[in-house]
Amino acid sequence: MNSPDEDAAPEPSAPQQAEHAQVDVIASRDEYLEAVRTIAAGTGPIAIDAERASGYRYSQRAYLIQIFRRDAGTFLFDPPAIGEFTELNEVIAHEEWILHAASQDLTCLREVGLNPTRLFDTELAARLAGLARVGLGAVVEDLLGIHLAKEHSAADWSTRPLPQAWLVYAALDVELLVDLREALARVLDDAGKTDIAAQEFSAVLAKDFVIVRSEPWRRLGGVHSIRGARNLAVARELWLARDAYAREIDTAPGRLVPDSALVAAARTLPETKRDLAALKEFTGRASRSQIDRWWTAIQAGLTTEDLPALRMPGESIPPPRVWSDKNPEADKRLKRARAAVTEVGTTLSIPVENLLTPELLRRVAWTPPDPTDAQTIGAALEESGARPWQIDATAQVIAKAFVEAAQSPEEPQDSAS
Repeated sequence: MNSPDEDAAPEPSAPQQAEHAQVDVIASRDEYLEAVRTIAAGTGPIAIDAERASGYRYSQRAYLIQIFRRDAGTFLFDPPAIGEFTELNEVIAHEEWILHAASQDLTCLREVGLNPTRLFDTELAARLAGLARVGLGAVVEDLLGIHLAKEHSAADWSTRPLPQAWLVYAALDVELLVDLREALARVLDDAGKTDIAAQEFSAVLAKDFVIVRSEPWRRLGGVHSIRGARNLAVARELWLARDAYAREIDTAPGRLVPDSALVAAARTLPETKRDLAALKEFTGRASRSQIDRWWTAIQAGLTTEDLPALRMPGESIPPPRVWSDKNPEADKRLKRARAAVTEVGTTLSIPVENLLTPELLRRVAWTPPDPTDAQTIGAALEESGARPWQIDATAQVIAKAFVEAAQSPEEPQDSAS
């Protein structure tokens, strides 16, 4: 009699990554200019990707840029060594660029002079197509039937020299993008979503993804647990000191001293440098080596007359969780409209956040136009940045939901905040 182990079917083996030729990095101007000439002689769109060192370095610069073009090949460039990519941009700017999740890479590409004028975003296309999984590996596997290993996605790409395994991974990220673009274009066309995708791609190109915050220190993880203006002042000075040092040595701030350590110091307010060093929650590789820096920041926070407000200057619209108390009518409008828009998203097989961002819906629900009808709702959405296809899909149902909310005293069940 066979044992259970002998009777069991063998475990399916994970698909193996195909063998790949040796990959070299272009790190000199002469090699770069030769590559530009080769890319110019290629045909079709430009598949492009960039690797940063998020979580390792302070800057969000590109440490590797990968390009693939049919009849030209694959090229991996070292941006810190090459500098500006003006010549390459002049050659490819008028072509369609294919990126996966373009919003993540456009800023660092623009930083070196690479600025597309036509875009196909395969991640965004997958969302609009209604695919359940939109990561590059998942979409490639679903549509092309190819396993794409993603084990180096969080690597420190500022490492030099880059390991060959990482370079192969980086090359594969672009070598399949042209085929993937064609497969996604067919899916979008079959679903009647080609124009929708074009509008979304244009919106991505027009957007500036550099966020400038007036009080960036308030994004310190755990800052909401700090009570008292003086404690907040200490938290602010610690954050500023860490940010300045991180920028100076080009290291991710959290790798020096984690947010939790800064918050612990701000809540405790140690009385001496020795007390700070003895605080067990004050951890991190630079927590003791830079103790004078952190103690100076604490002293600055304890003595400053520029005390921060206890609460961050809020938006004109409060969070939805308090609407039932602050503006019950708006609360009813939002709940009914959100349910209606969600239903439209389900019908179109488009994620609701891509159909209409929650911020736009909240804005129009808080202060609806008068009179409230599809035309005025559409105008309000357009003023806030909605695309024509979004307005066509949602303005009528939002207007109807608002009318129903005004006529009914009962609120629909909605657990979302």
